Amino acid sequence: MSTENEGTAVPAAPSEPPVPAAAPGTAAAPESTPEPGGGSAYDQSAPAPEPPAHTPTSQHGHTPAPPSPPQHAHAGAQAGTAQTQGAGPGWPPPPPAMPSYGGEAGGGAAWGSPMAPVPPAQKKRRTGGLVAAVLVAALVAGGVGGGIGYWAADRNDDSTDSTTLSAAGNPKDFKRDAGTVAAVAAKALPSVVTIQAQGGDGEAGTGTGFVYDKQGHIVTNDHVVASAADSGELSVTFSNGKKYNAGVVGRAQGYDIAVLKLKNAPSSLAPLPLGNSDQVAVGDSTIAIGAPFGLSNTVTTGIISAKNRPVASGDGQGSKASYMSALQTDASINPGNSGGPLLDSRGAVIGINSAIQSAGTGGGFGQSQAGSIGLGFAIPVNQADTVAQQLIKTRQPVYPVIGATVSMDEKSEGGATIADTGADGSAAIQPDGPAAKAGLKPGDVITKLGDRAIDSGPTLISEIWTHKPGDKVMLTYERDGKTSMVEVTLGQRKGDG
Repeated sequence: MSTENEGTAVPAAPSEPPVPAAAPGTAAAPESTPEPGGGSAYDQSAPAPEPPAHTPTSQHGHTPAPPSPPQHAHAGAQAGTAQTQGAGPGWPPPPPAMPSYGGEAGGGAAWGSPMAPVPPAQKKRRTGGLVAAVLVAALVAGGVGGGIGYWAADRNDDSTDSTTLSAAGNPKDFKRDAGTVAAVAAKALPSVVTIQAQGGDGEAGTGTGFVYDKQGHIVTNDHVVASAADSGELSVTFSNGKKYNAGVVGRAQGYDIAVLKLKNAPSSLAPLPLGNSDQVAVGDSTIAIGAPFGLSNTVTTGIISAKNRPVASGDGQGSKASYMSALQTDASINPGNSGGPLLDSRGAVIGINSAIQSAGTGGGFGQSQAGSIGLGFAIPVNQADTVAQQLIKTRQPVYPVIGATVSMDEKSEGGATIADTGADGSAAIQPDGPAAKAGLKPGDVITKLGDRAIDSGPTLISEIWTHKPGDKVMLTYERDGKTSMVEVTLGQRKGDG
């Protein structure tokens, strides 16, 4: 599978992103949820000789939001890690003004004027009703976001000559339980940063990263910082608006991982806890944090919709490709989310958001940038952690290899075919390399690595790179119509070359 990573340039994110929502425990107004499908109405009347029925009505003003146009992960003029590059919308236009009730947002005029006295011949009649009005928040053009708010009041007529507006509980008593999305987001946001990359040639981009350790290291995608890594400027902005300059410690273009370090890092840094991506299951809840389209501190939710998804993405030039055996999620991920954390329900990092599948036009993926279509891909955190430690230690990546050149045609059928010659005309199988020692030959078709099915060269590389040099793996291959298995001890290659 090939996905686009980046495409069109968008304006850089604001230097001071908005401050996130209040932490758990903050007082919040209670909400009343309208009945789905329409309003609610009911009668209450005391026994009386043929009294007329009193039926308060309820009204819904909910207007369905138009669907967001499809899109990806790091937003910048420099393409990051995509096999193909597209063009699409830039920063969307500002949203229309939010409507208000009674001159103030969320407010409204009271209702329920005093009822006329009941004639002596009739008993007192008690009435009550729930009236809900739904306020549709303005949608940002281009499908960036939107929201729905609602306001309701409860009227109870305890007597025929008075009207009471009741408040449902004390807002100070409202607390968000640990483990809720709000609680997880409030704890994680202070450790997530928006990255501004300004290249020496004028190219700029926006992405996301997160605090890796107390020494000030920030982990992100390589394609987020690529434009400014050699001759440019990098800065990171925290959710509280504080901004720091940063430098590149190391880059692993093949893994699409980069490590930055803050200059004059504060002592109060709180690294995000790392989970175990090998234990993630399809259906697990996910929370993504990032700066889609430059909108810092954005939180979205979803689930793990697939595991071990082979993804090949490039820089848009067809020369530098990145490969991952990705976690697939339907949490909304868009340009600017690249490098941000994908969290589990406990708030632990299980992946680094890197790419999306975009519904391009003009035949094929990656032809244009669009909004999230629910197919986002994250680098498993176990792999990202190994790469980050290597970059901090040696400043260069190390890749496991089998020492053989395979066909990179993603549409090949049946597996990864060992080529007849290498890319530069050299031998397809490295002399004395792992494949040669295992007896593999040009023309062999590798169909499995362990218990993972291999359908192409990119898929084989994605799976090999989940291992470490020195690991022993079992390869299943076909030669002359016969299926065989062989154990291969992985070699290594240093640097991106």
